[in-house]
Amino acid sequence: MIIHSLLDTDLYKLTMQQLVLHRFPANVVKYRFKCRTKNLNLIPYINRISEEIDHLCTLRFTEEELVYLNTFDFFKKDYIDFLRMFQLNRKHIKIGIKNRKLDIVIEGPWWETILFEVPILSIVNEVYYNENDLCNESEFKNGEFKLKKKIKFVKKLPDSLKFTFADFGTRRRRSKNWHEYVVKTLAEELPGKFVGTSNVWLAMKHNVKPIGTMAHEFLQGMQAMVRLSDSQKYAFENWVQEYRGDLGIALTDVVGMDAFLRDFDKYFCKLFDGCRHDSGDPYKWCEKLIVHYKNMGIDPMTKTAVFSDGLTIPKAINLVQKFHNRIKMSFGIGTNLTNDCETDAISIVIKMIKCNGMDVAKVSDSSGKTMCENEEFLTYLKQVFQIEG
Repeated sequence: MIIHSLLDTDLYKLTMQQLVLHRFPANVVKYRFKCRTKNLNLIPYINRISEEIDHLCTLRFTEEELVYLNTFDFFKKDYIDFLRMFQLNRKHIKIGIKNRKLDIVIEGPWWETILFEVPILSIVNEVYYNENDLCNESEFKNGEFKLKKKIKFVKKLPDSLKFTFADFGTRRRRSKNWHEYVVKTLAEELPGKFVGTSNVWLAMKHNVKPIGTMAHEFLQGMQAMVRLSDSQKYAFENWVQEYRGDLGIALTDVVGMDAFLRDFDKYFCKLFDGCRHDSGDPYKWCEKLIVHYKNMGIDPMTKTAVFSDGLTIPKAINLVQKFHNRIKMSFGIGTNLTNDCETDAISIVIKMIKCNGMDVAKVSDSSGKTMCENEEFLTYLKQVFQIEG
């Protein structure tokens, strides 16, 4: 089977789950799967995907895994005790066909359904690649060749650039085994430059740092909790109250960078360690962030800009060369690390579409990434946050 551990997920799913459990235990949410790759038919793999989901819902956290999670101060004892009893419930996920496309819908209590997204995407990816014989020797030899080139490139960089990066590729990986090979190899070959992985299971197994804070769904969920115009500030305030200085990287692109900066005032600028870019032009984004910190009377060199949108090693290096003496930086690289083999990667996502029966939306700074099933709500949200287009 593809997933063997509930820790085979991204850290931010666990950090968000703890907050939701503590602060919003009654919230009910709905997520929907979307394939962004044009003309890709995933319907033939429904039965195989369903079998993998059935297995996923039998898994429990092991005592070894709970002991590991307990080493992090930001996880509370009651949350660890909760995980000891936790199991994904098969009734909350339905898989079928809609408009001649694979349709996966997840619906139920937020605290209970939040851990479905990452393993489901990993499952769909690996089933597709396996069924099409794209996890073969040729694919991985090609991937290994590309990985060695990336490592060689990074090794030649001057230490003065202070280039560091992490693996953010769990949901996009070619396979679980290939993902592990990539993380293990990077940890061995690039100590000091490869700083960790978003994947908690691999972090535990290979003694590297697990990395992550919040994802889009956290801020989307808050759109249903308070007046829409206050939702970002409400999200950040709850995050600060839950983590008290830990996990201090704020996500900027749920309703666009400009709307984010209007809410990210001096109070939040000082409370958070930095911000994460995940859509739009990274150069324009970083310029705006630096200017914003300066306008708030804050030295940008005391803050961190984390880049995580469609990165390659050369693209990350270009960003470092441009901004390294203006703001601290780190990089989360996904597909280009864990699915850069002989054939192209597919693009699939699962996004929250409702919270407590109310529509929620992500309005991306990149075309094609906006996701909302209610055009009227999307129009209203754009008006509230002064988003053009």
